[in-house]
Amino acid sequence: MRFIFIYITNPTKTEAGRIAKHLLKKRLIACANIFPIESFYWWKGKITNENEYVLIAKTTENNFEKVKIEVEKIHSYTIPCIIKIHVSSNKKYFNWLKGEVE
Repeated sequence: MRFIFIYITNPTKTEAGRIAKHLLKKRLIACANIFPIESFYWWKGKITNENEYVLIAKTTENNFEKVKIEVEKIHSYTIPCIIKIHVSSNKKYFNWLKGEVE
């Protein structure tokens, strides 16, 4: 079993919080962090920049597909950013995380 972060960008802090709570209630993630960011990207043929909020969801790799499906169902973006990042942690934290997700 591997520990991952799932990086998800959101248009508002409210939406990021709503998605985090949804995933927590379904026991798909053990913890989430939300940070304000400024994003620059190509959209419809031009460079755009927007203020967004990144949600970092902490879970096991086994839950990635389930998280992706849930986020795609409720996210307001046409093409939500849902990226899996492999990470390592201290043993006590990883054991706690494993005990909080299904």
